[in-house]
Amino acid sequence: MQQFIRYGTEEISYQVTFLAGKTTKIAIHIHPDGVVQVDAPLGAEPSKIKQAVQKRARWLLQNLTRIRDAQAEILPRQYISGESHFYLGKRYPLKVLDLTNSHRPTVKLLHGQLQVITPDRSTEKISQLLKDWYASHAHQVFHCRLRALAPSVLWLKETLPTIKLLTMKKQWGSCSPQGHILLNPHLVKAPRECIDYVIIHELCHLKEHNHSPEFYRLLTLQMPDWKPIKAKLDSMAELLLNH
Repeated sequence: MQQFIRYGTEEISYQVTFLAGKTTKIAIHIHPDGVVQVDAPLGAEPSKIKQAVQKRARWLLQNLTRIRDAQAEILPRQYISGESHFYLGKRYPLKVLDLTNSHRPTVKLLHGQLQVITPDRSTEKISQLLKDWYASHAHQVFHCRLRALAPSVLWLKETLPTIKLLTMKKQWGSCSPQGHILLNPHLVKAPRECIDYVIIHELCHLKEHNHSPEFYRLLTLQMPDWKPIKAKLDSMAELLLNH
């Protein structure tokens, strides 16, 4: 359900999601693309929801302005030598190399460069090679971090949840009703602590399926410093999700 509030001369739109269960708190989230989502308990009065959003109007406008400014500064990728690309929070210059008879099209992280070796220098080909490389490394990194984090998560059983990759425009991850964790392969571009935050966030959803106070209690128990890490990831979202 789409709603609007006004703050000064600005109009802020938000989407309301009603959650069944024990939650009694109205929670406000801003997705990396600037979509404002409000989670409210089932049966909450629209006037109460709007009042809660209005109280956070200044905070919302500040963050939405930051997201719009970041979007305006990002130029479309050309996939040519010299461009910088992220991996695990670090920038690496792209180097496009010609294919020789001894090579097949491939991508390597070598000598501080993200090297793409291919006979086809088209934007589409280089983009696809990089996409495949990121997906392969995301699979390895995410499973490695899950194995490292799992022993400290008390509610996990001996069998670890399944991680699947799903490219998403608005989210870093999600948790399916069947208990599968879906992670955005673009997340592998973020710093390792940000990857850990998203994995722990989704592991907490295995126990609490919405953003209830109990969910945030579990998240804080597992990662006491999650708030600045989330803020760091949010600040990089536009740069990482769309490139």
